[in-house]
Amino acid sequence: MEREAVTIRFPAKLVRQAKQLKYGGESFNELVVEAVEREVRRRRALSAHESIVARRAEIKAKTGVQPDATALIRALREGEGRRE
Repeated sequence: MEREAVTIRFPAKLVRQAKQLKYGGESFNELVVEAVEREVRRRRALSAHESIVARRAEIKAKTGVQPDATALIRALREGEGRRE
């Protein structure tokens, strides 16, 4: 993976806490990179979730509330209404 050097200013207290909590051979850089990767994944997931919620709202506005299909699925599983 290509790397790029950046300068980031952290609060001194946060840096001390992070350095105390990092694992033995882990570098501070690795700790920060992993934290940023997790945050990027979290934000992408949140964005996807918001998109799904918005799409559901659009569909619901267009088609209304759909009936519960649980009874129909159970009936089909039990063989009712099947064509063979």
